[in-house]
Amino acid sequence: MCVANIEITLHNLLTSLLKFLPPETAHNLTIRGLKLGLAKFVRRDQHPPNSGVVLKNSKLNLPNRIGLAAGFDKNAEVFNAMLRLGFGFIECGTVTPEPQSGNPLPRIFRLSEDQGVINRLGFNNHGLDKFVRNLALSTERIGPVGANIGANKASVEAGDASKDYVTGIKAVWPYADYITLNISSPNTPGLRNLQFVEELKSLLEQVGTVGSSLCEREKFRPLFLKIAPDMDDESIEQIARVSLDAPYLHGLVVSNTTVSRPGSLSSRYSEESGGLSGKPLTALSTEILKAVASEVGDRLDLIGVGGIFDAEDLQTKLDAGAQAVQLYTGLTFRGFDLIDELVKSEC
Repeated sequence: MCVANIEITLHNLLTSLLKFLPPETAHNLTIRGLKLGLAKFVRRDQHPPNSGVVLKNSKLNLPNRIGLAAGFDKNAEVFNAMLRLGFGFIECGTVTPEPQSGNPLPRIFRLSEDQGVINRLGFNNHGLDKFVRNLALSTERIGPVGANIGANKASVEAGDASKDYVTGIKAVWPYADYITLNISSPNTPGLRNLQFVEELKSLLEQVGTVGSSLCEREKFRPLFLKIAPDMDDESIEQIARVSLDAPYLHGLVVSNTTVSRPGSLSSRYSEESGGLSGKPLTALSTEILKAVASEVGDRLDLIGVGGIFDAEDLQTKLDAGAQAVQLYTGLTFRGFDLIDELVKSEC
């Protein structure tokens, strides 16, 4: 059997086996395997020529438009491996200043019949110190690596979340190629209140001051804001207006998981609490993306996230206004072959 066939067989076997394991166990084993060199058995070619793009506002130079969403590589342990698998950029995190264990188990539920996932992880991560050390280990990358930063649960409860974002920006600035503020996870009570107009203005003013100062003294680092899909037209308009007025913001990541539950869901765990991702999020996230794009035009870069499972989903996001996309849940159901399919569709 030739090497290529061995790689394909191993890949298919591993993908099939992981589907029989509890979701969090499968994820942890995947991270461990990637750290041990699993990526070299999946594919060996790199980014196809003529698939790159430079985002206008953030100036990010992407080998291709297909990114890995935050949540997969929470502690910045396998970003180089994922780049070698074909992604054009990686977003590590969400990371908080202090380590936290997150919510009690079980907290991830695979909705197989609906091709979706519900998670209520709660920003479980090893904290900024380990995250930054991991980022600092490798500065030679074949694509941008971003840091998705959040606030510790205790800080949100104390009404002092902004300081955690400021701390996060300062810590990752020398090592991340871009930074995303995650204010839209539904699994930290009170976090989404940061999307309210006055709270968002205050947060963006504080991080903007820090970002502008760091940009003058050190390297330029673009800043993104990740928003929720659970918004009405007025909320979208308000977030767009505040974002456009922000002193230092270059793009929006649209969107995070949803707390809504489509009536079409049929899986066993569909009533579990947490954020829903995957196919059930495709239409909603694209609708929000289109609405945001109509508000901001080309004045902010837009990264489309939510329910990308094939080349048609990718094109729908691009048509809705995204300049690049991110995926995660699609990998759970399609495996690493999805990366190749999407990248090749862009060539």
